[in-house]
Amino acid sequence: MTLHPKYGRIDGPIVIIGFGSIGRGTLPLIERHFDFDRDRLVVIEPNSDAGAPLAALGIRHIQSSVTRENYREILGGLFADGTGFCVNLSVDTSSLDIMKLCRELGVLYIDTVVEPWAGFYFETTENAQRTNYALRQKVRDEKAANPGGPTAVSCCGANPGMVSWFVKEALLTLARDTGVDAEPPADRNGWARLMQSLGVKGVHIAERDTQARHAPRPRGTFVNTWSVEGFIAEGFQPAELGWGTHEKWFPENAHRHDSGCQSAIWIERPGAITRVHTWCPTPGPQFGFLVTHNEAVSISDYYTVGDVAAPAFRPTCHYAYHPCDDAVLSLHEMFGSGRQQTIHHILEEDEIVEGIDELGVLLYGHARNALWYGSRLSNAETRELAPSQNATGLQVTSAVLAGMVWALENPRAGIVETDEMDHARCLEVQRPYLGPVEAHYTDWTPLQDRWELFPEDIDESDAWQFRNVLAS
Repeated sequence: MTLHPKYGRIDGPIVIIGFGSIGRGTLPLIERHFDFDRDRLVVIEPNSDAGAPLAALGIRHIQSSVTRENYREILGGLFADGTGFCVNLSVDTSSLDIMKLCRELGVLYIDTVVEPWAGFYFETTENAQRTNYALRQKVRDEKAANPGGPTAVSCCGANPGMVSWFVKEALLTLARDTGVDAEPPADRNGWARLMQSLGVKGVHIAERDTQARHAPRPRGTFVNTWSVEGFIAEGFQPAELGWGTHEKWFPENAHRHDSGCQSAIWIERPGAITRVHTWCPTPGPQFGFLVTHNEAVSISDYYTVGDVAAPAFRPTCHYAYHPCDDAVLSLHEMFGSGRQQTIHHILEEDEIVEGIDELGVLLYGHARNALWYGSRLSNAETRELAPSQNATGLQVTSAVLAGMVWALENPRAGIVETDEMDHARCLEVQRPYLGPVEAHYTDWTPLQDRWELFPEDIDESDAWQFRNVLAS
């Protein structure tokens, strides 16, 4: 077995849209694991700084933004023969419009998020329309209207993406450890009923990023371990979560959706300043930010049992994100000053001196209380595994790789989310890049570790009510 197996051949062009931190990290994985015609690999990136490194690699660079006005002309010309793979890793490019065009042309497609055209996040005035629920629903409507056809993988990064595969592995782990004889279910209904039968009430996408450098964060600079533009955009969207059937309380500033899968609610507050109680193996109990993510909606939707309007079972699900310390300080500065920083900096693998990105799923409310299952990847190990990225980046890019392999092996699957894919096959491809992938049980609940001097309005009858998870 080779160190870097080839998973297949991609005929036609490979077009990577965007060459930021994720694009730079995905490129070497594509080169390692696929056979293709190198002279048909193209990177579209408006930043001129990308030109020199791409030229040194002998890769064609189109220095342009992909916009509402030019995307058909640019991509239609590159994919004129109806073959190839479009890898959309850019901000401000409509995932839905580009996905639809690729399927018209017969081209495989993948992205890491349902991204809108430039201006959407800050120019759309109705908060309900700014939610990931609304963005996702348009993709689901397109799937329903045009089933089958060329494969387009929607939202296949670390999260959304990899974490949906972790949920399934965690369910099988929990079943085994509680004496339930469960084979991997064959369909969505089987997975939903397995989660229900195991007593799982909900899922936190629980993450702690401890990557750090020696130099202190300069004032006026937003520092992050992945796309600053992407984090700011999602941080300014409303806080959002899948809403479970066990919930007895409803936040006063929250809103429901009256169309679509109805699996989620949104809160009239930016996600990046909405805190929740959660748990990760390294820190134990911690605060996380309730930043909106596609997987919060899709996981609650996928594991729904019964009619969507009055389900017999549905789990609560949301992101609970503690970014690196520099990003936390950057958020405080940005929201405190009322303006975005003009300088953006992504921590590169060569400047990070310590830390890991601990990203997993915390399944809670069952017989074993809570189970965290996920990747605990360090930057030091990342540098040994793959070039041009830190630990956060590799968790994303390796998921892109896995999604591309699955699409190549299932080229006529239509529009799919990662919840709908073969999780075992995808993790088989991705696991060599994830560092330690571990399961950790904990007896922690959100009723523990509260400050008794300041009584809170909580529900002691059920520790895992969202009322107790949401920080006051």
